Parts: sequence; structure tokens; C-alpha cells
Amino acid sequence: MKALIYLLLAGFFALMLYTASLLPPRGDAQSPINRDLSAAGSPVAGSHYSRNAYRDADTDNIVTVVLADYRSFDTLGETFVVFTAGVACLLILRARK
Repeated sequence: MKALIYLLLAGFFALMLYTASLLPPRGDAQSPINRDLSAAGSPVAGSHYSRNAYRDADTDNIVTVVLADYRSFDTLGETFVVFTAGVACLLILRARK
């Protein structure tokens, strides 16, 4: 049974190495993420965000614009979940005898 687990782990590790070898090099200008158009010829969302971030939110930091303006409801939900987990941990750890 232990040998089977090691064999599965080795297979998974080999698959990960093979997949990583197919990725484009870091900083490659021709990689799909840096193209303004998708393979189908339609514009990608990332180009809209990077071109219009300052105009839409008057903020230089594009990460702040994406998290606070474009994805605000999603970010609010994530913040609420983390806050709730923190309060639950605090209440559990402060339990008195």
C-alpha cells in the first residue's frame, strides 16, 4: 500500500514538472497573458483594467483599483469570511473555565 502511495506521488510530481516545462518563460512579451487580444480575436479583460485603472478610480496602484473598485463585492465577501473566522477563533481561545 505504501509503495502505491509513493508511486502516485512520483507520478503527480512528474506531471507537475512536465506541466511547468510547458509554461512560457517569465517576462515573455508574447505569452498569452501579455496579449491584448485572445486567440479568438476578442479583447481580454486585463488590457481594460490596465488601461483604464487610473481614469476609473484616480488611483495609481492597479492592484488597489482591481480589488477595491472592480471586485469590491467579492472582496467584501472575502473580508467578511476572514473577519468571522477571526472572531470565532478569538471566542474559542478566550473561553473561560
